[in-house]
Amino acid sequence: MSPVTIGVLGLAIFLLLMFLGLPIPFSMLFVGVAGLAILKTPAAAAQIMVGEITTQFSSYAITVAPLFGLMGFLAYYTGIGSNLFRVIDKFLGHWRGGLAIATEVACAGFGAICGSAPATIGTMCAVAYPEMRKNDYSPTIAGPAIASGANLAALIPPSTTFIIYGLACDTSIGGLFIAGIVPGVLLTLCFAVLIWVMAKRHPELAPPSPKASWAERWEALKHGSVIEVAIIFLLSMGGMFTGLFTPTEAGAIGAFGTLVITLVSRKLDFKRFLAALSASVRLQAMVFVLMACATVFSRFLAVSTIPTQIGNGVRTMLENGVPQLAILLVIILIYFIMGMFTDLISMTLLTIPIFHPIVCDVMGYSTYWFGVLIVLLVAIGNITPPVGGGIFMVKGCVPWDKEATISKMFAGVWYFVIALFISVVLIIACPQLVTFLVDLM
Repeated sequence: MSPVTIGVLGLAIFLLLMFLGLPIPFSMLFVGVAGLAILKTPAAAAQIMVGEITTQFSSYAITVAPLFGLMGFLAYYTGIGSNLFRVIDKFLGHWRGGLAIATEVACAGFGAICGSAPATIGTMCAVAYPEMRKNDYSPTIAGPAIASGANLAALIPPSTTFIIYGLACDTSIGGLFIAGIVPGVLLTLCFAVLIWVMAKRHPELAPPSPKASWAERWEALKHGSVIEVAIIFLLSMGGMFTGLFTPTEAGAIGAFGTLVITLVSRKLDFKRFLAALSASVRLQAMVFVLMACATVFSRFLAVSTIPTQIGNGVRTMLENGVPQLAILLVIILIYFIMGMFTDLISMTLLTIPIFHPIVCDVMGYSTYWFGVLIVLLVAIGNITPPVGGGIFMVKGCVPWDKEATISKMFAGVWYFVIALFISVVLIIACPQLVTFLVDLM
């Protein structure tokens, strides 16, 4: 058999193993090692496996991930996200759909120091969801607002997904962080507008809430962690944007700054500190294993020449007059479908070896732009049926609400999908929305 045929069979076996329930990292590792053993030799496959895993776990660059992870979990366990929602609620809660809009803004603010979608869902389900239900918001809008807003944590820096993308395709992590700022703000605005439209068309889903007095607003602002979030964000992202810190140094500064601020404000005790450390270690262990296994799988795909053959095919299609946009739409459709069945990090690592050379080398798009596009596309798949992992995660966090059925939440998710598609269309029509801040660095 030809290397391409073996590569295609390897991809098919990987998908089969994944759908049979074998963990994605081990599916990648098994297929990668077996494929390399066939295409090269068993000894070469073993050497590549050991070498790649050792390199991944000993890489200095990858230390940026646990540093930003610790920063996010310190914020999560000390209630910074909860406080942030409360203050935004006082200012926006009386708008049409205001509590859901406040949830999106709080997700964006919390994402600026967290970078973890599951942590964002956990925080907002504990604080924002009960508040929305207390004010007679339907699960049809409350659940999707949290599931979609959590994707902002993957887009607004610091983002674990951008760290992994940058390491996988040798792209500046600092540049990716900066590239995600404008699209993140843009998506937050799109969510807010679509929630307002949804609440106007279906007032029963989101009845108006009482308007808070200015005294209540200032009191909430005083204890709302807004200053803490601003300081932490400016310390890490500001220093990186101005060139004072590398991404790894920015992660260390951010984690240390979060630790000091939460200690001074007496939000952190020893029990919460241990919980944040434990959660951060578990998450980063999973990420490290996933990246190491994905690297072995990527080597198998490279040896099979599948990425090269696809790239040559796309180049020929472009030379024969096939519109670049048509090829891009096919890639978008593939991401949309696959996003329904797997998580963002796994999807990124699986597809980068195939699509990154096509989009960035053959078609000429910026690698920063492609990273933002991946996050938006997989975010769409993460909230749409039939799988919609974000919706199921919200359901798992609110077992006490018997009215919060999966069908109700999926019924209201389409406004948020429209907002995501609008953001995709905007960055395709105007790639400078992603790249202009990077060009200023």
